[in-house]
Amino acid sequence: MYNPNSMKAEEFIDHQEILDTLEYAAAHKHDEALIDEILNKARLRKGLSHRDAAVLLDCDIPEKNREIEELARQIKLDFYGNRIVMFAPLYLSNYCVNGCVYCPYHHQNHHIPRKKLTQEEIRKEVIALQDMGHKRLALETGEDPVNNPIEYVLESIKTIYSIKHKNGAIRRVNVNIAATTVENYRKLKEAGIGTYILFQETYHKESYEKLHPVGPKHNYAYHTEAMDRAMEGGIDDVGLGVLFGLELYRYEFAGLLMHAEHLEAVHGVGPHTISVPRIRRADDIDPSAFDNGIDDDTFAKIVACIRIAVPYTGMIVSTRENQKCRERVLGLGISQISGGSRTSVGGYCEPEPEDEDSSQFEVSDNRTLDQVVNWLMRLGYIPSFCTACYREGRTGDRFMSLCKAGQIQNCCHPNALMTLQEYLEDYASPDTKAIGEALVHREMANIPKEKVRQIALDHIKHIKMGERDFRF
Repeated sequence: MYNPNSMKAEEFIDHQEILDTLEYAAAHKHDEALIDEILNKARLRKGLSHRDAAVLLDCDIPEKNREIEELARQIKLDFYGNRIVMFAPLYLSNYCVNGCVYCPYHHQNHHIPRKKLTQEEIRKEVIALQDMGHKRLALETGEDPVNNPIEYVLESIKTIYSIKHKNGAIRRVNVNIAATTVENYRKLKEAGIGTYILFQETYHKESYEKLHPVGPKHNYAYHTEAMDRAMEGGIDDVGLGVLFGLELYRYEFAGLLMHAEHLEAVHGVGPHTISVPRIRRADDIDPSAFDNGIDDDTFAKIVACIRIAVPYTGMIVSTRENQKCRERVLGLGISQISGGSRTSVGGYCEPEPEDEDSSQFEVSDNRTLDQVVNWLMRLGYIPSFCTACYREGRTGDRFMSLCKAGQIQNCCHPNALMTLQEYLEDYASPDTKAIGEALVHREMANIPKEKVRQIALDHIKHIKMGERDFRF
């Protein structure tokens, strides 16, 4: 029986409850009165249950779908404004003992080159990322207790935080590594990580076990309960996600929201982020082998419905998606994107030779960070390099309380502008800088609180004067 307060995976992700939810949604997808009732509930900005959200996802009344999209756009603006947080992945190692059939890092793939960055190689990669202008990284590594033990990850985090190059510094390291123990999560917390990210891949237990036939990841319960252990270990912010295309998307959608409800019920705070990757071609992986792929229209509606269901949660889309798709979903709920990404072990400092390709998947958006920043600003967004919430303790329930009250923009908007100005001064091309200067000037004038605006303007003045002692 579905019990969001349970600590057992098969109770807070209850298979029968998901099936009942999908049946209920299918039966009511033409029910205009119920859909209006759900939309009115959503307009309160308090979120929706997985069952209500599933009805909206299934809705096939054109005018109501337009309302869903419009509401998602407004909720995105209300909670996150026009800011888009920038980050880049950094792959440390592709050694892995798991047998995941959708990932080229699976242990039976003998022709992909196996690589593991040394601390000196990490240093070179980080300097290259800093020279682009990145301030926030997401560490990625395969699961291998011999080659990638927790000590290696911790040492790598320490190395990354220690590197100060010109005006560059990585201010926040988020971590996407395999499910681990409470003790190891405590170590990650002590190392100063931001968000711990772990994709469920699929919430369908039977499919999960078939897709992960061997290795520690085969254990569905241990993997699904990882966020509870992370929070027990003191990590405030966790990031959920599924890999769309492995299982029926409606099932994954319901399971994802049930997981979010569970974290809220048990820990008092839902996920800090939700990622929505779709399966992509990779070494020895053909996405056409998986028959649950979703088209761009369905993908956009999933993003809109997640935004409505969990308005307080950040949403991430990576370079798995192309420019056109990313542009479409930015307004529907996405608040973080990657730019200038490499999904190989190494490759930022020097491009990988073709015969040594260690990429986890093909990148669909190959633009540089500067090109992505330029594009975002032309669309009216503020690319943000801010990480102040972590240093100021605005994490976990403190961040969520501000976000739910609609107050987080008072912190994030001026900080986004200051860190954008910093990027413009240090890294931007002339065209990007010209566009950005005009954007910052215009947005500064719209900050409602005079004191906040003046502080931000003072900091921007210091940036322009080259005074680099102040870091945000």
